[in-house]
Amino acid sequence: MPERAGGLAVFSAEDVRARLTYEAAYPVVREAMIALSDGRVRQLLRSFIGVGEGRTFAIMPASLGDSAAFGAKLVSVFTEDGRKAHEGVVVLFDGERGRPVCIADAGEVTAIRTASASAVATDALARRDAAVLAVCGTGRQAWGHVLAIAQVRRLKAVHVWSRDPGMSVDFARRVTDATGIAARGFPDARAAVAQADIVCTVTAAADPIVEGAWIAPGTHVNVVGSSGPGQAEVDAELVARARFIVDHREHVLVHGGEFLRAKAAGAVGDDCIVCEIGEVLAGAAPGRTSEAEITVYKSLGHAVQDLAATAWLYGTV
Repeated sequence: MPERAGGLAVFSAEDVRARLTYEAAYPVVREAMIALSDGRVRQLLRSFIGVGEGRTFAIMPASLGDSAAFGAKLVSVFTEDGRKAHEGVVVLFDGERGRPVCIADAGEVTAIRTASASAVATDALARRDAAVLAVCGTGRQAWGHVLAIAQVRRLKAVHVWSRDPGMSVDFARRVTDATGIAARGFPDARAAVAQADIVCTVTAAADPIVEGAWIAPGTHVNVVGSSGPGQAEVDAELVARARFIVDHREHVLVHGGEFLRAKAAGAVGDDCIVCEIGEVLAGAAPGRTSEAEITVYKSLGHAVQDLAATAWLYGTV
């Protein structure tokens, strides 16, 4: 149960895991992305402070609307041994009185809302018959993405790749044991994604691990692991080939590493960002326009998602 500290509801990582399921987070994140695109919620660009090699402190403020809850996520992102760890807190303020009312573990909120956001995008953009998921990465987000996407598509197989072949095999075994879905570790990324209907890149890679030439027509790709302008998990060819849909245009224009590299290479202009996922969800813009089209969802992750999830948690007290 969440603790009370000086009038604050405090949700530990264990509390968040126990309450914020993927099923619960899905509609919360979906509504938050619609509200972000139609202007009902507001957020500022994230502020980054470097605190050492591969280590960043980020401040992500947002408001869920006039007289609604507001607050910020304060988070450290440390990359070590090729893995990225998020630690911090989400602080929620009451919109009527302006007082802090809730603190939640940011690492766990981030893990759940990120995978849920990818599931929302996958449900909107992937072919209805998509049944093979390829996951690049074997960390916390990779696991969450398998579980969340299995909620929106009837998966027949999961392909797994990471730089450590042994970890890929072990992760695939755990997926099969936990879900009953046939999963297999692959020795290289190209083989893992080539026959997939849905691809999720959830790594700490600084440079592309997936090339556009490897992606088959009709595939949907969630690009999730790269969260700053200096990283890119997919190459410029994929950005240029795909119907490129983002979580938030303003952020991707300055922080979307894949987009920025493709633009610097002259492969695309700003108009390659066709719309935001919130616009698709609201019916204001089309998502997939043909069965053969490649769709990409570029996810940076946003404070409105964290605050909406934390507000939902606070409402369960």
